[in-house]
Amino acid sequence: MQIQVVLPESGHATERRWPRHKIDVPVQVVTHGPTNVVIIQGRGSELNCGGMSVFGRVELAIGTQVGVEFTPPCSGQPVRVRCFVRNRQGHNYGLEFFTENDSDYENVAQIESTLRNLGIVGCAES
Repeated sequence: MQIQVVLPESGHATERRWPRHKIDVPVQVVTHGPTNVVIIQGRGSELNCGGMSVFGRVELAIGTQVGVEFTPPCSGQPVRVRCFVRNRQGHNYGLEFFTENDSDYENVAQIESTLRNLGIVGCAES
């Protein structure tokens, strides 16, 4: 799998902590309703150490917490991360990884490790 770096667009350079990396991976978006759990199949198209972009045929409000499960590029191990919906355009969602407990930190560390193994550096916050 080839990973392509997406440089920040004009005006967004100061908003992003990490460069985005183009990917194309299947994802499962897990939402919890008041009485049920819904799993939606989607596609992950960009990834960095703080979040990812996901396309999924679902209506999610900004601020909603969801789970996303996917296998990072060049990794045989699937990872499930908790995310907040930070922005959306149609059915494309910008998700920020959420780290509240040890399990969350371990899952995000797995993604960071995968990116480092691909030669992508710069995951530490400045």
